[in-house]
Amino acid sequence: MPPTKKSAAALLEPHKSRPTRIGLVSGGLGAYWPQFPELLPQLEESARYVTSRFQEMDAEVIDAGFISDASQAVAAGEKLRLADCDLIVIFLATYLTSSMVLPVAQRSGSPVLVIDLQPTEAMDHANFDTGAWLAYCGQCPVPEVANVFRRAGIEFRSVSGYMTQDSAWERISQWVNAAGVRARLRNARHGLMGHLYPGMLDVATDLTTVSTTFGSHVEVLEFDDLRERVKAVTDSEVSERLALARELFVLDESVNDDDFAWGARVSVGLDRLVKDFDLDSMAYYHRGLAGEQHERLGAGMILGSSILTARGIPMAGEYELRTSIAMLTAQAIGAGGSFTEIQTLNFFDNVVEMGHDGPAHLAVSAQDPLLRGLGVYHGKRGWGVSVEFDVRPGPVTTLALGQDPDGSYVFATSEGEVVPGPLLAIGNTTSRVDFGGDPGLWVDRWSQTGTGHHWALCLGHRAADIKAAASLLGIDHRHVSLAQA
Repeated sequence: MPPTKKSAAALLEPHKSRPTRIGLVSGGLGAYWPQFPELLPQLEESARYVTSRFQEMDAEVIDAGFISDASQAVAAGEKLRLADCDLIVIFLATYLTSSMVLPVAQRSGSPVLVIDLQPTEAMDHANFDTGAWLAYCGQCPVPEVANVFRRAGIEFRSVSGYMTQDSAWERISQWVNAAGVRARLRNARHGLMGHLYPGMLDVATDLTTVSTTFGSHVEVLEFDDLRERVKAVTDSEVSERLALARELFVLDESVNDDDFAWGARVSVGLDRLVKDFDLDSMAYYHRGLAGEQHERLGAGMILGSSILTARGIPMAGEYELRTSIAMLTAQAIGAGGSFTEIQTLNFFDNVVEMGHDGPAHLAVSAQDPLLRGLGVYHGKRGWGVSVEFDVRPGPVTTLALGQDPDGSYVFATSEGEVVPGPLLAIGNTTSRVDFGGDPGLWVDRWSQTGTGHHWALCLGHRAADIKAAASLLGIDHRHVSLAQA
């Protein structure tokens, strides 16, 4: 029986991951409550509004309530510690002492964001008394809190504004997105299958530093793990996967039926591999020889890898573990993230042409992606079907996970615009990116960031989100702009 649209849609169900966990505590100085009886109810209403805004975000909110003294702060900090939060948000509803926030930050062990949002844009000076003013006094303790956090070795970040200010909530959302990246990487299981592409020294990655920096686990896999799962795939499962592929892709006349069926069979096997090892991303490469089975497996992975990437499980070729991590980072902020490298420069149009063969993120495609049959994979052994499309016009961000001489990691970003124009039709994902100036100068500056050969191409201008994520992860962020002096 042929698969239905419903069954095909089920195969593309997004990969589930633990939601971002936000710990929230609000507070003010308890000495005010008997002096100004109307103040606490007003501040508690503000705290409820702040809580509701966080609950509207795609996150799990652990609300530790409203605190009025240091002992309550200790209890709130302990509650949030046990919750294992990805970000602690402290809402300064009015003045409070730094002794009321330090225990929360110290005990939680998580990154901390301080927010102070006054009720409106400005006070009504002619009609306000002291109690009404104190509801607008959340900014007052920010320097005090910053000083104590600095002396305690706690990294400080804050957002100041008013309660319904869109720009303030955009900044807060950036930190929530950053916490999502931290959570995604802290709990991620990265698959690494095969071996290094011979000679690509930049791709070599110390697996221990991935775990010590991000908290991720790297599962070392063999192509034999895939081989046995592909061997178990049934003909009916292949037919189902072929039907899904026909819904997702336009088939070029160059596609060979046998190669298409092999790609579908490997795709089902890949799904099983990812499920069996509970993977959140994977990087792979195998050279192979003379059409033997491992060569055919490596050459048959593009279809299945692209489908998995579309589901939120990034797949990177050429053993590019750091790029699969960058792709997962992009996925965590909802920015796609497709496997990318420089292809050429166009000095007439001032664009960098970039893309890659192999797995691609279907979400960044301008139109329905194409499956093209290739008799040769350039620089690699094997043959089969490859994914081809033009990247959607509009703002994009390049995101690389680079590495410094001491082994530390760095997020590198650059923002540009995908613009229309001629592109090669060779079974690659391709794009023309305008970075606002001489493309050769962009290459020179980008190459100084610590990036390797590959990176993730993300939808939208997301450098601010990546900068925030770098802050929470404790790594550097470097941004390239041709507007730099």
